[in-house]
Amino acid sequence: MRGLNIAVAGCGPCGLATGLFLARSGQRVTLFERFDEPQPIGSGLIIQPTGQAVLAELGLLDRVKFEGSRIDRLYGRAGKRTVLDVRYRSLGGATRYGIGVHRSSLFDTLHDAVRSAGIQLRTGMTIASSVLEQNQRRLTFADGSRSEPFDLIVDALGTRSLLAPACGRDLAYGALWATLDWPEGSAFDQDALQQRYRRSSVMAGVLPIGCGRGERLKGAFFWSLRCDRVDAWRAAGLAPWKAEVRELWPACAPLLDQIERAEQLTFARYAHRTLATPVKPALVHIGDAWHSASPQLGQGANMALLDAWALAKGVEAADAVTVGLERAVAMRHSHVRLYQALTALFTPVYQSDSRVLPVLRDTLVGPISKLWPATWIQAAMVSGLIGNPLRSCGLPDPD
Repeated sequence: MRGLNIAVAGCGPCGLATGLFLARSGQRVTLFERFDEPQPIGSGLIIQPTGQAVLAELGLLDRVKFEGSRIDRLYGRAGKRTVLDVRYRSLGGATRYGIGVHRSSLFDTLHDAVRSAGIQLRTGMTIASSVLEQNQRRLTFADGSRSEPFDLIVDALGTRSLLAPACGRDLAYGALWATLDWPEGSAFDQDALQQRYRRSSVMAGVLPIGCGRGERLKGAFFWSLRCDRVDAWRAAGLAPWKAEVRELWPACAPLLDQIERAEQLTFARYAHRTLATPVKPALVHIGDAWHSASPQLGQGANMALLDAWALAKGVEAADAVTVGLERAVAMRHSHVRLYQALTALFTPVYQSDSRVLPVLRDTLVGPISKLWPATWIQAAMVSGLIGNPLRSCGLPDPD
């Protein structure tokens, strides 16, 4: 189908990519955003081979590569034990790798493309709900106003979407994030996500995220923290926290020296939720509005990009909106379910109060993970390739 009047709620990477794909397939698209100016939220992330395949279809992968950092390895230690050592080369071939980017780089790349495509963007619109009218649906806003009717509303508002029914659970642990200058001459690898753990309750990480449009390499620093301890962390001031980080990972000193105010750190909360069905009449939920999880496997943005591609392809190939949505969900359903299960399984190993799981991780799982086929399984899992999602969506591997 072509010529549908479609509203996309949310201007994060998921919504922007969806708008681009739908517009390019001949639909009339309007994007809605609550901020007066669309803006990225968060720090760094890894664009996996799955997300790269989608960006390649948009013609945007080269820019993301240029502004980001190539990631060849994920490495983590607990004390002197190596408990995580994932190398993309275990998948075979030199074309498999991640791209560490700042969320603003990914956002700007997609947002610039939306602007260039002339897609209508309405800002300052806080969405409260939607109303079905025969075969169409209207958005309702916080000020009580309503939109014109649309043939389809795409919910890309994320985990806290008011268009989606409540489900799932909030996770006990979140993370503090900061974007910092990469310390010159440091011990950090510029091609690796590196982490340090103490049990499952303490975790620090450093991810190179490229230069963006600037000239200096940046890094994303993160620190795991229970959500119910954020206020106490703020009240205590930075000094005791910095001392704890230095004790766990002395190499972080030049990063910590750049943090002078608590406001430089953003606290991210996470939830694990999966809608039983992401489709209602003239409404579809995608990305985190359909399925959200902890960032432990680093799949959120990549899964959302796959959803955007599948939705546009499903709708374009169908002769009715309902049929198109069913096709889109069929392309993504098994992969979504698989990674929701994997994330639920592995998150407590790295973010929980368990005393048993980190012992098993450090003494059993860590050594086994260095052996084949565990090396391939780990690499395929973090790459987002378990379950063959590219084949299901009809996407080629990115070169």
